[in-house]
Amino acid sequence: MAVEHPLATPPGDQTRIHDIGYRGYDGPRLGRSYATRSLYSQSLRGSYGLGRSVKSKVLPMLLFVVMCVPAAIMVAVAVATKAKDLPLDYTRYAIVMQAVISLYVASQAPQSVSRDLRFKTVPLYFSRPIETADYVRAKYAALASALLVLTAAPLLVLYIGALLAKLDFADQTEGFAQGLVSVTLLSLLFAGIGLVIASVTPRRGFGIAAVIAVMTISYGAVSTLQAIAEAQNSASAIPWIGLFSPVTLIDGVQSAFLGATSAFPGAAGPSHGQGVVYVLVVLGLIAAAYGLLVRRYRKVGL
Repeated sequence: MAVEHPLATPPGDQTRIHDIGYRGYDGPRLGRSYATRSLYSQSLRGSYGLGRSVKSKVLPMLLFVVMCVPAAIMVAVAVATKAKDLPLDYTRYAIVMQAVISLYVASQAPQSVSRDLRFKTVPLYFSRPIETADYVRAKYAALASALLVLTAAPLLVLYIGALLAKLDFADQTEGFAQGLVSVTLLSLLFAGIGLVIASVTPRRGFGIAAVIAVMTISYGAVSTLQAIAEAQNSASAIPWIGLFSPVTLIDGVQSAFLGATSAFPGAAGPSHGQGVVYVLVVLGLIAAAYGLLVRRYRKVGL
């Protein structure tokens, strides 16, 4: 209960000092790891609108459904027609649905980081045991995990449907594993690119437009140049041009090492030697995105 201690003041002065009983905290200190896990959990939930308003749930949940419905239709067709194989390979699914994935990244990357910049709450995070690298790791891991859920769920639908259709277990398991490797790399790469772009501006609308522009323009430009190279009988240049777009990078890695059919013009995917370059570029971009985010938030947190 608050205790009032009146001061000796001149008549008519109503100044008072109120002792409202604040006490120090003597409980357990959970530390950095707990704070990082909490930030990761809340960011992951926020990527699908969980714990937020109904309006915030509509777009991510809608995109999740859009990702899974074609897989369910393929499964239904395979079961009904007693097909000997699925209409689409596991490794091809994410490439075909790249527009939906890019839209998800564009909508959720700014939601993850732009609001913290806009409302200047980043220094508040760093006033606790959490450090800059912890913040970046939590945000990066949360968006990558959300993307992995988005891209792996339809593959799981395809796999279960293939087993129900009594397709070859060994072939389907191998294809499913290859697909998981592919979407894991895609999730890490797309999450890094999306967060780096979104961290530049506190305006969510600008972040969304910038992410869409980078994903769309890079893929359109690379596809156009590859088509020109094929028309000019320069097939050897096609794999190297594919290094300049996130989507074609993933396509090149999986066609070189995961047995996927390349979507490049003339199916001119990279060789194993060129595939090594693709892998190094993908890993380098992921590491560079993490480093850029750490440097960016060290400046913001000052």
